[in-house]
Amino acid sequence: MRLSFGMEARQLQTQKLAPKMIQSMEILQLPVLALQERVEQEINENPMLEVEEEEAPREESSDSEESAAPDSEKELVVQDDQSNSEDFERLANMDNDMPQKFDDFRTSANRTQEAQDRQHDLMANALERPESLNDYLLHQLAELEIDSAVEEIAERIISTLDARNGGYFKTSLRDLLPVEHTPQDLERAEEGLRLVQSLEPAGVAARNLSECLLNQLKPDINRYDDLKILIEHHLEDLAENRLPLIEKKTGISIERIQEAKQEFHHLNPKPGAAFLETHVPIVSPDVTVEQDDQGNYKVRLEDDRVPALRISDYYRQRLSDPNATQEEKDFIRRKIESANWMIEAIQQRRGTVRKVAQAIVDYQKKFLDEGPELIEPLKMQQIADVVGVHVTTISRAVDDKWIQTPRGIFPLKRFFVHGTRSEDGEDVAWETIRRRLTEIIEKEDKQKPHSDDDLVRELGKLGLNVARRTITKYRKKLGIPSSRQRKDWTKAKS
Repeated sequence: MRLSFGMEARQLQTQKLAPKMIQSMEILQLPVLALQERVEQEINENPMLEVEEEEAPREESSDSEESAAPDSEKELVVQDDQSNSEDFERLANMDNDMPQKFDDFRTSANRTQEAQDRQHDLMANALERPESLNDYLLHQLAELEIDSAVEEIAERIISTLDARNGGYFKTSLRDLLPVEHTPQDLERAEEGLRLVQSLEPAGVAARNLSECLLNQLKPDINRYDDLKILIEHHLEDLAENRLPLIEKKTGISIERIQEAKQEFHHLNPKPGAAFLETHVPIVSPDVTVEQDDQGNYKVRLEDDRVPALRISDYYRQRLSDPNATQEEKDFIRRKIESANWMIEAIQQRRGTVRKVAQAIVDYQKKFLDEGPELIEPLKMQQIADVVGVHVTTISRAVDDKWIQTPRGIFPLKRFFVHGTRSEDGEDVAWETIRRRLTEIIEKEDKQKPHSDDDLVRELGKLGLNVARRTITKYRKKLGIPSSRQRKDWTKAKS
């Protein structure tokens, strides 16, 4: 192997994303609430950006807008081989026509103060942190008159419980005691565990599912004795609906087992889960669909809360001020360029999201007219071909965005579904197949429920050819048990 130093010419072809293109993609991907935060952040960080009073409502779907500014609707193209000197010269020579250029982005000068007021109201009206499982148990424990040593070990036990696993006690009692503990210490720990298990919610601090369910049983429950036997020895058989096998092993009739199962469903296998902090995301539609008098659906962007932007007159005039230093002018030029990029990226986002949403709505008209069961199979590439952009642009345009329709609010991604072909050669969405599958199972004879092979044949009668493994996959996704688990043994025996 020869090692040497030298210079050589090599021709390489590489692809680079300009900062302007990167920012455009980032802005496009933001949902409306995140865009609002991003714009307010840019206003705080870039003194060249201002907000002004909006003179007239923005009409996204007007023909005049599309004819006046067709370039703003096109996919952004950045040419890195051109010099920036002309751009800076253009910025330096900007006059009073600049505000007119950004008429679409005028809003009140008080918008920043309004945003601060909204944030203050949000904090003032924020919900208090809900009581945790551990706090709830400790409060109950504090009301009891018990030995201090037992109370101490009970507090340790409570500290190990986690609402995320249902409030089960997953730690060994010995791990909570000193290394050189006595039998009396272990006995006290067991007493502490029983004490915690006696608290609400019933079944908390159980070491396994069987103990959790048994701790919830009360003698006055119907079929108490039968239910206790089922929980202690036949949980798996019960889950698999093997009732004849349980009857054979226990001598309990299927009728009594069925009655016990009804009570079984009232028990909670994860009692601590009720204390989980459930985060409900705020859904704000980015697009609204409205139907006109002719029955056509038109989309309207819901971005009125996004501050309308313009570039500061003061700093534009400062560029031509002979008293301004070169360092100051360079700073102003960089910030104006950044501000201009932001405004153009928002313009580009508005045009792209509107075009993509309208194309989706036009394709899924049956969904809007008659309901979700008539959704059409649709791929992102199909919308990309209609809009005239790359498929990755479609992906970013619909990501984490919602659309308000006459049939409810849906994520834009909801309208992209895979499908198959029927015997007639028509495209059928998987959503339609899942609905047909549910209908067939609901109408089946519970004495002889359909196997997955039977379901394949039943769908075939409807002209839907679906593989058995696909049926099994969707049945599980829908939470539908197997045919054996769906069987009604009481009717079957009679």
